[in-house]
Amino acid sequence: MHRDLIISLILLSVLSGCASLPKNIGRTESRTFTDTQETLLGKEVQAYRAQGKTGDGFVLLSSGLDAFVARAVLAEVAQRSLDVQYYLYHNDLVGKLFTGFLWQAAERGVRVRLLIDDMGMGGRDAGIIALDSHPNIELRIFNPFDRDIGRSTQFVTGLGSVTRRMHNKSFTADNIVTIVGGRNIGNEYYDADPTLEFADLDVMAIGDVVNEVSKSFDAYRSSSLAYPATTIIKQRPSPEELQKLEEGLMAFMQEQQTSNYMTALLNSELSQKIRDHELTYFWGDATVVVDHAEKLSTSRDANELHLVTQLAPYFENIEKELMIISPYFVPGDEGVAFFKSLTDKGVRVKILTNSLSSNDVGVVHAGYSNYRKALLRNGVELYEMNKRLTRAQRKQKKGVDSSSKASLHAKVFVLDRKQVFIGSLNLDPRSFYENSEIGLVIDSTEIAQDMAKEFDADIDRHSFTLELRQDEDGHEELLWHGYEDDRPVTFDVDPYTGFWRRFGVGLMSLLPIESQL
Repeated sequence: MHRDLIISLILLSVLSGCASLPKNIGRTESRTFTDTQETLLGKEVQAYRAQGKTGDGFVLLSSGLDAFVARAVLAEVAQRSLDVQYYLYHNDLVGKLFTGFLWQAAERGVRVRLLIDDMGMGGRDAGIIALDSHPNIELRIFNPFDRDIGRSTQFVTGLGSVTRRMHNKSFTADNIVTIVGGRNIGNEYYDADPTLEFADLDVMAIGDVVNEVSKSFDAYRSSSLAYPATTIIKQRPSPEELQKLEEGLMAFMQEQQTSNYMTALLNSELSQKIRDHELTYFWGDATVVVDHAEKLSTSRDANELHLVTQLAPYFENIEKELMIISPYFVPGDEGVAFFKSLTDKGVRVKILTNSLSSNDVGVVHAGYSNYRKALLRNGVELYEMNKRLTRAQRKQKKGVDSSSKASLHAKVFVLDRKQVFIGSLNLDPRSFYENSEIGLVIDSTEIAQDMAKEFDADIDRHSFTLELRQDEDGHEELLWHGYEDDRPVTFDVDPYTGFWRRFGVGLMSLLPIESQL
């Protein structure tokens, strides 16, 4: 089940039948370990402190291979705990490897707590129970679907409840190291599918900020919407079936030891640095910004629970420049007015998002396209991903999770080249009001300047620059300026799209569903 389907189902008429979940009682309580300084990871951080390193440390994970290596290494060296929170957790190559690493950690005595949104878990109850059956693993399902009613029916009858999802993404080892960012668990996020190009970003962090991520995890795990797997799933595999699933997982892990993907992981840049003891952290201070765990069960107007309320002061204090990278960008009239207020006081605003060609969630692109001209009129510099998909790639993308398959998936803001936000937040109504999100605001001029320089150096070659031109009769038209095979090109319609695709998006742009985009 994916984002495009959520939005499509919102347009259907209400069907009969209501979901009825069991009472969420009798849960086992546990909290983050705080006495982990003597673990291997804890001693590594102490060594940095002994060298005079203060504040929080950061490693940016832009490569998919490096992003998976970081998680795998942390799972292998963790000694006390792994806290894992994700929106999507696919049952593909990466998902199975990830599960294998968690299982192996649990076998060593590590406490593994998983909190997974139920969006992508349909038809996988046996695997969920098998994982949860390990004495050192506890899996909770966030905002679960009733197993006795079809999911599509629940989407329609449960508008406003099941359509609100936990979009958070974090991975924390021993309450010492955490990874936060845009990636879920699946092939497309970690360079495991050679047919798909993908741009995403996570940050691995150490320092006091890790404890704040852990507090957030505890709050979500204790939320009224977090159900133990065994409370939701009544049908249980037999002991023989559980053993077969475990043996299959271990056989899979053994088979993968010499696979192309595992070889690529071992040869990744981060893997080499870890082996050569050359891992370098950026140093600064970070603040966790996160939606309140009860956001999804309360009114959308409860702004005090929202991440964007915590972000507001950072945006209001911008003086010179704001860079935004957001795969889904639907600013609304309020957002357009805010960006105008920035440009009016001389702030340079640069925004990179997906083009229609690189974004297969047509209805979200329709919402964004309504604001392109207004943004350009108000002095915003607008860029769209320059990606030409082959017919085979489009066919492969069709029907799978759209947000994960878009060519641009990173969610990054650079403020005055002094601060950086990295997290799960898209700049659209769904992230603001419907889903829950998490991210880090990092105070590091070094990181911010490096990212800004990279943005400026690559933007012309890897994206289209949008221009709003007025003809002799005063009519406005959009132009897309970019490069094709290293030659400058200009389009007067959405690049690399056909008439019917543009026509369909144009129709969708007229629908009154912006709040769900």
